[in-house]
Amino acid sequence: MEQLKYRSVFDIIGPVMVGPSSSHTAGAARIGKVIRSIFGEQPDSVDIYLYESFAKTYRGHGTDIALVGGLLGMDPDDEHLADSLKIAYEHGMEVYFIPKSEKAEHPNSVKMILHKDGRTLSVTGKSIGGGNIQISELNGFKISLSMGTPTFITVHQDVPGMIAKVTNILSERGANIGTMTVTRESKGEKAIMIIEVDEPQPGICEQLKALDYMYTVNYFD
Repeated sequence: MEQLKYRSVFDIIGPVMVGPSSSHTAGAARIGKVIRSIFGEQPDSVDIYLYESFAKTYRGHGTDIALVGGLLGMDPDDEHLADSLKIAYEHGMEVYFIPKSEKAEHPNSVKMILHKDGRTLSVTGKSIGGGNIQISELNGFKISLSMGTPTFITVHQDVPGMIAKVTNILSERGANIGTMTVTRESKGEKAIMIIEVDEPQPGICEQLKALDYMYTVNYFD
C-alpha cells in the first residue's frame, strides 16, 4: 500500500483559520496577503477575476472576504477577516469581483489587478489545498512560486545597482538563491524582486530595508 507523506500535522488537519474551507478561505487570504506584499502598499482599487470553483462559490465559501482581508494585510485566522469588505470600504479601497467562465490552470484560481496613483500590478494565484498557495503570473511573466520555501519580496526604485546590492547582502549572509524573478513597472519606476532561498534567513530583512531606494521588504517562510 502506498504511504502518504506529510511535512507537518497541518497538512492533515489544515491551517488555523476563519472557516469554512482551507482552499477557499485560508488559501485565498494568503494569496491576498502575498499580492499586497508584492504591491508594497494598499491599492486604491482592485479588480478580482475568479475562475472555476472560486467563480462558482466565492460568496458562499468566504473567498471574497478572505481575498480582500489578505489585501488588507490580514492572516487567515484574523478575527476581523469576516468584516474585510466593510473595512476595505472604510479604508477607501474599491473592490470589483469578476467571475469568469473560462477554464484555468487550477480550479481555485484568481487574478488580481491592483491600481494606485497610475501604478498597476497583475498577479495570478492558485489555492492548492490545505491553505497552501502558488503564484503563477506576475505582470504577464510566468513564474512558479509555492511560498512554501523561504522567500523575500522587495519593492524598490528602479536604479542601477539594486540587484547587485541585494544579492551581495544575501551572499554575505550565506544565503543561496534558488530562484529569482525581477520585473518593473517601467524604466526608473518601482521594481520588484522575488527571491527564493534554500534556508530560512529572516534576519536579512533589516539589512535589505536599510538600502537606499528600497521601499518595502517582506519575508515569507
